[in-house]
Amino acid sequence: MTTFSELPLHTKVLKAIEEAGYTTPTPIQEGAIPPACEGQDVLGIAQTGTGKTASFTLPMITALNRGRARARMPRSLVLCPTRELAAQVAENFDTYAKYTKLTKALLIGGVSFKDQDALIDRGVDVLIATPGRLLDHFERGKLILSDVKIMVVDEADRMLDMGFIPDIERIFGLTPFTRQTLFFSATMAPEIERITNTFLSNPARVEVARQATTSETITQTVYEIPGAGRDTAKKKRDFLRHLIDQEGEKVTNGIIFCNRKVDVDIVAKSLKKHGYVAEPIHGDLDQSHRTRTLDGFRSGDIRLLVASDVAARGLDIPNVSHVFNFDVPSHSEDYVHRIGRTGRAGREGTAMMISTPKDDKLLAGIERLIDTAIPRGETNMPKPERAKRDDTEDKPKRTRSKKKEEPKEASKEAPVSEDKAEEKPKSSRSRGGRGRGQDRGPKVVGLGDHLPDFIAQSFEERRDAS
Repeated sequence: MTTFSELPLHTKVLKAIEEAGYTTPTPIQEGAIPPACEGQDVLGIAQTGTGKTASFTLPMITALNRGRARARMPRSLVLCPTRELAAQVAENFDTYAKYTKLTKALLIGGVSFKDQDALIDRGVDVLIATPGRLLDHFERGKLILSDVKIMVVDEADRMLDMGFIPDIERIFGLTPFTRQTLFFSATMAPEIERITNTFLSNPARVEVARQATTSETITQTVYEIPGAGRDTAKKKRDFLRHLIDQEGEKVTNGIIFCNRKVDVDIVAKSLKKHGYVAEPIHGDLDQSHRTRTLDGFRSGDIRLLVASDVAARGLDIPNVSHVFNFDVPSHSEDYVHRIGRTGRAGREGTAMMISTPKDDKLLAGIERLIDTAIPRGETNMPKPERAKRDDTEDKPKRTRSKKKEEPKEASKEAPVSEDKAEEKPKSSRSRGGRGRGQDRGPKVVGLGDHLPDFIAQSFEERRDAS
């Protein structure tokens, strides 16, 4: 079995690896590090949680150990699709470069331009960035990419498949054609791979696991519940709570994935309303909020993290016990990344997914991708009475107004006298009740006893009186 000491890494890097507690490289590290250290382009494909970040971080530190960066001219560039993944790469760099004098800068959204400009002006050896913020700095004249010697695209399929192709092509055009390029991803669809071939020159392809496979340490289950109409989302929220309660103490912490940001907020709010310690995280939240939420989840203060796919890629949270797919992912590859948040580094994990009849095609696509039939679980739904009470406990109850009943009761206790009814027939109409069921006295025909005298007189009598 190969050890890190047998790989062509700098002694200072090996010392940092030893202090971090690692002795044996993972298969992707063992296959990718040697050609990367030799300066060759690399296309690495491996499932999530197998150590791809160290596969490019370690040879990059080794190659950059000699030399010094100039102001605004980074010597290497790492592109990441999300802020969280970029921050994770920066943490790995700090761990493995602790005995070197290499410097880094992290360029992500939600952070002051002024602070980032100050780092770039001093000169950085490693620039870790999301494409949007990188181009913002370039367009402001604060960044020059003509000295980039090593360029890394992490989660390459997501970078290319989520609309980043124009930005990636532009960034590649700003870097020297003599650069070394490293692509790493968990999945690599054929059409995406054709695009990567335009960026890499005779790459060493390192594929250590069958493409789009899931870890064998993860127990997968899908629950097919009936759902149609407006109450489908409510049924899914009820069943999600049922699954969490059913697992009980086994759920030390868990990530709940939703397809839409608005559903992330709704599910998190629903869970908190029912007493669960849960918080949302998605792209619309500012960076400081997202950082606090992730820190709380890592420390155990937050038990359940409700997330969009922004949290599905590259987050190194090693002790996630459960992943709940509240929605079946729209892209089959996302299923691999989502459940890859659990069962990391050989640990056991549990992945549960809620499906409705409209998700049948998406579910079939996932099973074709992973070449495995996901076991079905029994859908023991919560009792309807309890679910109804839970969702309506804050709604005001509609009751019949007592004011409408008072006239009836008053009419029984003190009925209107016949004389009064004759004098004031309109008094029988009570407020709001319209006198229904009350004794209005004798039926009045015409003008009754109130016929004026002048009407009763004949024409001759009135003429004689005049």
